[in-house]
Amino acid sequence: MTVTVILAVGADSLLLENQTSFWQSAGYFMTPVHSIREAIERFKGGDFDLVLLGHSIPAESSERLTFLIRAFGSRIPVVCITESSGDCSAFAGATIRNEPQELLVGIGELVQERAGVMPGEGPHKAKGGKRLSRNID
Repeated sequence: MTVTVILAVGADSLLLENQTSFWQSAGYFMTPVHSIREAIERFKGGDFDLVLLGHSIPAESSERLTFLIRAFGSRIPVVCITESSGDCSAFAGATIRNEPQELLVGIGELVQERAGVMPGEGPHKAKGGKRLSRNID
């Protein structure tokens, strides 16, 4: 089975648990973390396709995490889930409103774009034989 691996950062444990269930039911593999410090440690030791910043993380902490990820030389997409537009636009690569359908469509499009897939080709066919997602047995 091919999945996209997401590092999800959120301060609210219940919300993060619900988001993890939501994304896993949509076919994504989630690694939830509750703090910026934990996110950096997991990021350094992991192989992620995407970082999701939950709206329960303060904007300045999200900005700091994004800066640190870029300082490692990573071009991984950092997506801010927000209650209102513009909350994270200054530093996040993408901002998506916290609405289930918008999240699914937005993340799906971002995964395809990152993989170099044209719409309709599917999320796991990348240009040059590269995969954004990986096989999990």
